[in-house]
Amino acid sequence: MIASVTGTVRSMSSTTAVIEVGGVGLLVQISPRFASSLSVGLSASLHTSLLVREDALTLYGFESAEDRALFELLQTVSGIGPRVAQSALNTFETAQLLSAIFSGDASTLEKIAGLGKKGAQRLILELKDKVTPGEGHSVIGVSPWREQLNEALISLGFSARESIEVIEGVAAENSSASSEAIEDLLKQALQLRGRKK
Repeated sequence: MIASVTGTVRSMSSTTAVIEVGGVGLLVQISPRFASSLSVGLSASLHTSLLVREDALTLYGFESAEDRALFELLQTVSGIGPRVAQSALNTFETAQLLSAIFSGDASTLEKIAGLGKKGAQRLILELKDKVTPGEGHSVIGVSPWREQLNEALISLGFSARESIEVIEGVAAENSSASSEAIEDLLKQALQLRGRKK
Protein backbone atom coordinates (compact mmCIF):
# COMPACT_ATOMS: atom_id res chain seq x y z
CA MET A 1 0.00 0.00 0.00
CA ILE A 2 1.24 3.51 -0.82
CA ALA A 3 0.74 5.22 2.53
CA SER A 4 2.20 8.64 1.70
CA VAL A 5 3.63 10.72 -1.14
CA THR A 6 6.03 13.67 -0.88
CA GLY A 7 7.08 15.65 -3.92
CA THR A 8 6.54 18.72 -6.06
CA VAL A 9 3.05 19.66 -7.23
CA ARG A 10 3.38 19.80 -11.04
CA SER A 11 -0.25 20.45 -11.95
CA MET A 12 -3.64 20.37 -10.33
CA SER A 13 -7.38 20.88 -10.67
CA SER A 14 -10.08 21.14 -8.03
CA THR A 15 -10.15 17.34 -7.64
CA THR A 16 -6.71 16.08 -8.75
CA ALA A 17 -3.03 16.85 -8.32
CA VAL A 18 0.04 15.51 -10.11
CA ILE A 19 2.83 15.02 -7.56
CA GLU A 20 6.29 14.44 -9.01
CA VAL A 21 8.24 11.90 -6.96
CA GLY A 22 11.68 10.89 -8.22
CA GLY A 23 10.92 11.97 -11.77
CA VAL A 24 7.54 10.18 -11.86
CA GLY A 25 4.27 12.11 -11.85
CA LEU A 26 1.62 10.47 -9.65
CA LEU A 27 -2.00 11.45 -10.30
CA VAL A 28 -3.72 11.78 -6.92
CA GLN A 29 -7.45 12.28 -6.36
CA ILE A 30 -8.03 15.02 -3.77
CA SER A 31 -10.99 16.95 -2.39
CA PRO A 32 -11.55 20.60 -3.41
CA ARG A 33 -11.08 21.51 0.27
CA PHE A 34 -7.59 19.98 0.27
CA ALA A 35 -6.78 21.34 -3.21
CA SER A 36 -7.14 24.89 -1.91
CA SER A 37 -4.11 24.33 0.35
CA LEU A 38 -1.79 23.12 -2.44
CA SER A 39 0.18 25.24 -4.92
CA VAL A 40 1.80 24.29 -8.24
CA GLY A 41 5.59 24.34 -8.01
CA LEU A 42 5.74 23.84 -4.25
CA SER A 43 6.51 20.66 -2.32
CA ALA A 44 3.64 18.78 -0.69
CA SER A 45 3.25 15.76 1.57
CA LEU A 46 0.06 13.74 1.27
CA HIS A 47 -1.24 10.76 3.21
CA THR A 48 -2.58 8.36 0.59
CA SER A 49 -4.91 5.42 0.08
CA LEU A 50 -4.56 3.19 -3.00
CA LEU A 51 -7.80 1.76 -4.38
CA VAL A 52 -7.15 -1.39 -6.43
CA ARG A 53 -9.71 -2.49 -8.99
CA GLU A 54 -9.54 -4.84 -11.96
CA ASP A 55 -9.43 -1.98 -14.46
CA ALA A 56 -7.62 0.74 -12.49
CA LEU A 57 -5.31 1.76 -9.67
CA THR A 58 -6.53 5.00 -8.11
CA LEU A 59 -4.54 6.97 -5.54
CA TYR A 60 -6.43 9.24 -3.12
CA GLY A 61 -4.60 11.95 -1.17
CA PHE A 62 -5.33 13.51 2.22
CA GLU A 63 -3.96 16.21 4.46
CA SER A 64 -3.77 13.98 7.53
CA ALA A 65 -3.65 10.32 8.55
CA GLU A 66 -6.99 10.85 10.35
CA ASP A 67 -8.62 11.99 7.08
CA ARG A 68 -7.27 8.91 5.30
CA ALA A 69 -8.45 6.57 8.08
CA LEU A 70 -11.95 8.07 7.98
CA PHE A 71 -12.04 7.83 4.15
CA GLU A 72 -11.27 4.10 4.40
CA LEU A 73 -13.70 3.56 7.30
CA LEU A 74 -16.56 5.26 5.46
CA GLN A 75 -16.18 2.81 2.58
CA THR A 76 -16.90 -0.12 4.89
CA VAL A 77 -20.51 1.10 5.05
CA SER A 78 -22.88 -0.59 2.60
CA GLY A 79 -23.48 1.62 -0.42
CA ILE A 80 -20.63 4.07 0.22
CA GLY A 81 -17.80 4.11 -2.29
CA PRO A 82 -14.76 6.35 -2.68
CA ARG A 83 -16.70 9.15 -4.37
CA VAL A 84 -19.18 9.59 -1.50
CA ALA A 85 -16.43 9.09 1.10
CA GLN A 86 -14.39 11.87 -0.51
CA SER A 87 -17.48 14.06 -0.77
CA ALA A 88 -17.99 13.60 2.98
CA LEU A 89 -14.45 14.78 3.71
CA ASN A 90 -14.93 17.76 1.40
CA THR A 91 -18.22 18.76 3.06
CA PHE A 92 -17.02 18.52 6.66
CA GLU A 93 -13.83 18.54 8.70
CA THR A 94 -12.92 15.11 10.08
CA ALA A 95 -13.80 16.17 13.65
CA GLN A 96 -17.25 17.38 12.53
CA LEU A 97 -17.95 14.16 10.65
CA LEU A 98 -16.99 11.93 13.55
CA SER A 99 -18.99 14.03 15.96
CA ALA A 100 -22.09 13.78 13.72
CA ILE A 101 -21.69 10.00 13.43
CA PHE A 102 -21.06 9.52 17.15
CA SER A 103 -24.04 11.68 18.16
CA GLY A 104 -26.36 10.15 15.53
CA ASP A 105 -26.93 13.48 13.76
CA ALA A 106 -28.47 12.18 10.51
CA SER A 107 -29.70 15.61 9.35
CA THR A 108 -26.11 16.88 9.25
CA LEU A 109 -24.83 13.81 7.41
CA GLU A 110 -27.61 14.13 4.81
CA LYS A 111 -25.80 17.23 3.49
CA ILE A 112 -23.12 14.96 2.02
CA ALA A 113 -23.62 14.73 -1.76
CA GLY A 114 -24.69 11.26 -2.84
CA LEU A 115 -25.54 10.00 0.64
CA GLY A 116 -29.22 10.80 1.23
CA LYS A 117 -31.44 10.13 4.25
CA LYS A 118 -31.22 6.32 4.24
CA GLY A 119 -27.47 6.44 3.60
CA ALA A 120 -26.98 8.77 6.57
CA GLN A 121 -28.97 6.47 8.85
CA ARG A 122 -27.04 3.40 7.64
CA LEU A 123 -23.73 5.23 8.16
CA ILE A 124 -24.65 6.01 11.77
CA LEU A 125 -25.89 2.47 12.41
CA GLU A 126 -22.72 0.83 11.05
CA LEU A 127 -20.08 3.24 12.37
CA LYS A 128 -21.40 4.71 15.63
CA ASP A 129 -19.57 2.13 17.75
CA LYS A 130 -16.35 2.45 15.73
CA VAL A 131 -15.61 6.16 16.15
CA THR A 132 -14.50 8.26 19.10
CA PRO A 133 -14.54 12.06 19.02
CA GLY A 134 -11.30 13.49 20.43
CA GLU A 135 -9.48 16.77 21.00
CA GLY A 136 -8.74 18.77 17.83
CA HIS A 137 -8.61 16.12 15.15
CA SER A 138 -10.90 13.33 16.25
CA VAL A 139 -9.53 9.85 16.63
CA ILE A 140 -10.90 6.72 15.02
CA GLY A 141 -10.79 3.88 17.51
CA VAL A 142 -8.89 1.12 15.68
CA SER A 143 -6.73 -1.48 17.45
CA PRO A 144 -3.08 -1.61 16.27
CA TRP A 145 -3.45 -5.23 15.08
CA ARG A 146 -6.49 -4.26 13.01
CA GLU A 147 -4.56 -1.42 11.37
CA GLN A 148 -1.58 -3.69 10.57
CA LEU A 149 -3.81 -6.44 9.21
CA ASN A 150 -5.79 -3.92 7.16
CA GLU A 151 -2.59 -2.60 5.53
CA ALA A 152 -1.43 -6.16 4.78
CA LEU A 153 -4.76 -7.14 3.19
CA ILE A 154 -5.00 -3.97 1.09
CA SER A 155 -1.44 -4.53 -0.17
CA LEU A 156 -2.67 -7.98 -1.33
CA GLY A 157 -5.42 -6.36 -3.40
CA PHE A 158 -8.38 -6.38 -1.00
CA SER A 159 -10.73 -3.40 -1.20
CA ALA A 160 -11.20 -1.37 2.00
CA ARG A 161 -14.66 -2.92 2.47
CA GLU A 162 -13.44 -6.50 1.90
CA SER A 163 -10.56 -5.96 4.30
CA ILE A 164 -12.80 -4.68 7.11
CA GLU A 165 -15.27 -7.55 6.61
CA VAL A 166 -12.49 -10.13 6.90
CA ILE A 167 -10.95 -8.38 9.93
CA GLU A 168 -14.35 -8.38 11.67
CA GLY A 169 -14.58 -12.11 10.93
CA VAL A 170 -11.14 -12.72 12.44
CA ALA A 171 -12.11 -10.74 15.55
CA ALA A 172 -15.36 -12.69 15.92
CA GLU A 173 -13.61 -16.08 15.65
CA ASN A 174 -10.54 -15.21 17.72
CA SER A 175 -10.81 -13.55 21.12
CA SER A 176 -7.01 -13.44 21.49
CA ALA A 177 -6.41 -11.64 18.16
CA SER A 178 -4.78 -8.65 19.85
CA SER A 179 -1.95 -10.78 21.25
CA GLU A 180 -1.15 -12.79 18.12
CA ALA A 181 1.58 -12.08 15.54
CA ILE A 182 0.39 -10.25 12.43
CA GLU A 183 1.58 -13.18 10.25
CA ASP A 184 -0.76 -15.57 12.09
CA LEU A 185 -3.65 -13.13 11.83
CA LEU A 186 -3.02 -12.72 8.10
CA LYS A 187 -3.17 -16.52 7.64
CA GLN A 188 -6.47 -16.61 9.54
CA ALA A 189 -7.84 -13.76 7.43
CA LEU A 190 -6.94 -15.47 4.15
CA GLN A 191 -8.41 -18.78 5.35
CA LEU A 192 -11.61 -16.99 6.37
CA ARG A 193 -11.81 -15.30 2.96
CA GLY A 194 -11.30 -18.69 1.28
CA ARG A 195 -14.19 -20.22 3.24
CA LYS A 196 -16.54 -17.38 2.28
CA LYS A 197 -15.88 -17.76 -1.45
